[in-house]
Amino acid sequence: MSPKKTTGDRTPAQTAKSSAKAKPIGGTKKKAKVDPNLPPEEQPTEDLWVLYKKAAQASDAAKVEALRNVLMERHYPLVKYIAERLLQTLPKSIELDDLVSAGLFGLMDAIRGFDLSRGIKFKTYCTTRIRGSILDQLRSQDWVPRLVRLKAGKIDKALQKLTGEYGREPTHAELANYLEMDYGELSKEISSAKAKAMYSLSEKWDDGDDDNSMEKTDILEDKKAVDPIGDLNRSDVMGYITRSLTSKERFIIEQYYQHGLTMREIGEMLTLTESRVCQIHSNVMARLKSLLGQKQSTLLM
Repeated sequence: MSPKKTTGDRTPAQTAKSSAKAKPIGGTKKKAKVDPNLPPEEQPTEDLWVLYKKAAQASDAAKVEALRNVLMERHYPLVKYIAERLLQTLPKSIELDDLVSAGLFGLMDAIRGFDLSRGIKFKTYCTTRIRGSILDQLRSQDWVPRLVRLKAGKIDKALQKLTGEYGREPTHAELANYLEMDYGELSKEISSAKAKAMYSLSEKWDDGDDDNSMEKTDILEDKKAVDPIGDLNRSDVMGYITRSLTSKERFIIEQYYQHGLTMREIGEMLTLTESRVCQIHSNVMARLKSLLGQKQSTLLM
């Protein structure tokens, strides 16, 4: 039986080979030093953080601002990505640029408060700050209290759940029983929730064709505006029913019904007393009623 070889029995070639496996050629890899002479735009992101913290500790405001601007440019795509994701859940009246602007303020705060020594990634740290800054901006512009929105969301979830269970929309009593509310309290909450949304009148009304898209103001009815077709129709009817009247009688009817003048004002224009104008008006209306009764089927009302 041959004796067991020890380390001291190895040949010089075997010892050298074993040492080569244990230690890589060229020695231990050293971490590259930060080159402060390079412009900030050419620095790697990891080196930018080192230079930024050193400049902050040295209270070099000009260098801190330059390095911060470069860091914000590097992380701008992340801000835009978060803003685009949030925009999908918001009304169309919200602009992407407004969300990005709010997110940039959150990014600026994240850069200012980031602690490099904690060993966490900046992307993980700043994502929450950016999203929170955008949501804070949206809440500051919201005219409805947050508590009202929370209650409205609770009612909507309960309504959807009960609709799925019953296969129909639940009654007011069933909804109040599920939410453990009084009838009057639930009615009050529903009324408050109805006014929780605001819409922009400049929002585009998209009907599927980009060439024919229009703003909502283009399709809103102006109830104070004069309808030209109705105005022409009334004018034609007035001319038809007053053609058999004298000029004085026609003047009284037109001034009273079309221009809204009083009997006294019409009398002053015709140098007649108010009672005389009322008498002429009564006689004319009696004749017109009989005329309209005979010709009603031929009039376009």
